Amino acid sequence: MALSERPHVFAIVGPTAVGKTACSIALAERLGAEILSFDARQFYRGLAIGTAQPSAEERAAVVHHFVDFLSPDELFSAGAYAEAALERIAALHASGHRSVVLVGGSGLYLKAVLEGLNELPVSLPIRAELRARLEREGLAPLLAELTELDPVHIGRMDTANPQRVVRALEVCLASGRPFSSFHDPAAVAERPFDHTILGLEADRDILEARIRKRVEAMVAAGWEAEARAALPFRHENALQTVGYREWFEHFDGRVSRAEALEWIAVRTRQYAKRQLTWFKRVENVQWFKDCPSLLQAAASVCAEQNIPYSVDLP
Repeated sequence: MALSERPHVFAIVGPTAVGKTACSIALAERLGAEILSFDARQFYRGLAIGTAQPSAEERAAVVHHFVDFLSPDELFSAGAYAEAALERIAALHASGHRSVVLVGGSGLYLKAVLEGLNELPVSLPIRAELRARLEREGLAPLLAELTELDPVHIGRMDTANPQRVVRALEVCLASGRPFSSFHDPAAVAERPFDHTILGLEADRDILEARIRKRVEAMVAAGWEAEARAALPFRHENALQTVGYREWFEHFDGRVSRAEALEWIAVRTRQYAKRQLTWFKRVENVQWFKDCPSLLQAAASVCAEQNIPYSVDLP
């Protein structure tokens, strides 16, 4: 296959609330492409408001894959996602699509698609015991154990995310090896497509204002009721995330409603900062402060690679 005939993946990355969804739709419309989400929070049914899933209107405008398709008690690892995404990219290319748009904020899932990951061991009994310990003892003892077993990984992971901590500890205990030892650059796999990574960012004060405004909009849209409906799944991986843990603490009577909402805003800002830190470490990302500039960069890539791109859309 000639280089110009290879499928081309445009990946849009950046922190939560920066505007990735709207920009990905604008790009997909110009490319005549479909969208694959790599936002692990948006995979799950019943969490549309709290995970800022694309609206029905947005999904009607452009076909979205990997959104709102799993029960909260189903596991979907980065490796499983990569396998499914690669199959979807190949199928779209076979059906005549020259390009595809990936968008999301889960950096490990994007890495799995673009590069591949070493196969990580799974031990459900160990995971269950770690979750029970988390419930009994809190996060600090698990972090202390992980620090001892894998000081390399602890220095670069999201230590405020219980799900990530439990998973890393599970791998360490199941394998007898540090979690970081499975992230070997030699495992990078050749992919049958070309790709361009486009980053969307905003000044800190602008992003913080957007986050607070989005939290308010989510509450107005019925987020509290959605979180109550998700209570039966509160111990599942899908619910170990910012925005649901705080609601559950409120439902348990540990914090007031106002305190829960304030913690959601604070922790969402912290989450956005961690996302940006992750993506800033990714090589060959082109960064932009607005969507029009990002679209222009994509148009330039298309012109160079002979990829269909409509310049008639506003």
